[in-house]
Amino acid sequence: MLSSILLSEDPLFPPWRGYGLAVLGCGAVAAVLWPFSDQLDLPNTVMCFLLAVVVVAVWAGRGPAVLASVLSVALFDFLFVPPHFSFAVSHAPHVFTFSVMLTVSLIVGQLTAGLRAQARDAARRERVARGLYGLARELAGAMGVEQVDESVARFLQEQWNAPCCLLLPTADERLQAVGGRGGMVSVVDAGVLRQIRDAQRPLTLLAADGSGSHVHVLPLVGATRNRGVLLVLLPGEHSIGPLLEALAALLSTAVERLHFVEAAQVAQLETVSERLRSSILSTLSHDVRTPLTALYGLADSLVVGPPPLPDEVRDIAEAIRDQALRVNGMVGKLLDMARLQTGPVSLRKEWQPVEEVVGASLKLLGSALEGHPVRVLGLVELPLLEFDAVLIERVLCNLFENAAKYSPPGTPILLDAELGPVMVELRVRSGGSGFPPDKLEKVFDLFERGEAETAVAGMGIGLAICRSIVEAHGGSIRAFNPPGGGGCVAFCLPRGTPPPVESEALPLDGAEG
Repeated sequence: MLSSILLSEDPLFPPWRGYGLAVLGCGAVAAVLWPFSDQLDLPNTVMCFLLAVVVVAVWAGRGPAVLASVLSVALFDFLFVPPHFSFAVSHAPHVFTFSVMLTVSLIVGQLTAGLRAQARDAARRERVARGLYGLARELAGAMGVEQVDESVARFLQEQWNAPCCLLLPTADERLQAVGGRGGMVSVVDAGVLRQIRDAQRPLTLLAADGSGSHVHVLPLVGATRNRGVLLVLLPGEHSIGPLLEALAALLSTAVERLHFVEAAQVAQLETVSERLRSSILSTLSHDVRTPLTALYGLADSLVVGPPPLPDEVRDIAEAIRDQALRVNGMVGKLLDMARLQTGPVSLRKEWQPVEEVVGASLKLLGSALEGHPVRVLGLVELPLLEFDAVLIERVLCNLFENAAKYSPPGTPILLDAELGPVMVELRVRSGGSGFPPDKLEKVFDLFERGEAETAVAGMGIGLAICRSIVEAHGGSIRAFNPPGGGGCVAFCLPRGTPPPVESEALPLDGAEG
């Protein structure tokens, strides 16, 4: 019975009833002992009053125990110590008895009340610790921030009947409430919330709604960055104790775990998608190239072989041959992209002049540049560069072909170069409307085109191939719209230190050959 009372968390009586219990308890002891005052010794009477003080301390607390101690001494002196019904003391030893009795009753009462307060505090802490343990298990299995918010709100409601609000940063670093409890944010200034989040220190503020409640603002400090803010509204004045800090630590760990899980899932999905796309590209390009080659050969045989075909049939055969050649070029780009994405690009670098690769690219394109005069500037002044001629030729072919496709007929294409201290930049400029301003970075992604709906045939692979080849050479590539109109793609190659060029010595006149 006594242990259950000591471990109970709340007082059994209101404060005013506790003092009433002290008066009634001491009065009841005096009433019970008075008829037997002639038979009881004074020490036995004192022990009965001490028992009353202990009971009052256990049931009502420190204040009523002090009152019971004073009343016990007074009743003992008034009723049981001669002369009766008087507070006069006939013998000097009785004064010592009263003093000891009062001292002992005060000490016993305070110790008993303190024990009960400690037991009550220990029980409360145990209950909160069990709640935190259960909350930690719930947060460990939470699959989303909404479940985290519900678990924390339920825990605070059960423990302190305190409302809360979880604020997490959005993509633009604004704090947004989770779970539809954003109305609580109005009790705290938004600027203060940002300051507390950046300072990463908890703070207690007076609610701005005039209710007198205090808002505990707890930043959720993660391992890499701040993950948000937790608002807890408690009535009256309460300090931020270790329990609230432990709650904030659990919450920040759960939110950060969900963030990393989401990032890992996105990365895994991107890896699987990229691997699947590369496999499809490789398989498709290999399986389609053989019938396309056969189709092109058959159509070319019809065009050039005897006997001569009628004009209409010849035009159809030439169209079949040209379309097969164009589709074969697309499949070749798919195959190149699949090879570039399969693993590290194997480069066969040699020191060579850029103008030779440019000339080979223009000659290879042939009729694709009809109607687009090409101007080349600044290549003669360039030093020798170390690069893979076949791959850089593919880059230039793709850039020239794109410039011709997206430029109006008759528009010139300009290729110029700029020599820097570390890099050499080559720029291919075309006419037309240029690149969409919002896609200057995306045009180099695979299957990304400048305009989704366009009459120009293409798959959005050429610039992706260019970026892979240029980056494999240690360079960079960018797209921009020059002030004069049109579009421009510029790529840089490392300048390096070319080897010295030894010129052949010419024989002197009259010398023996």
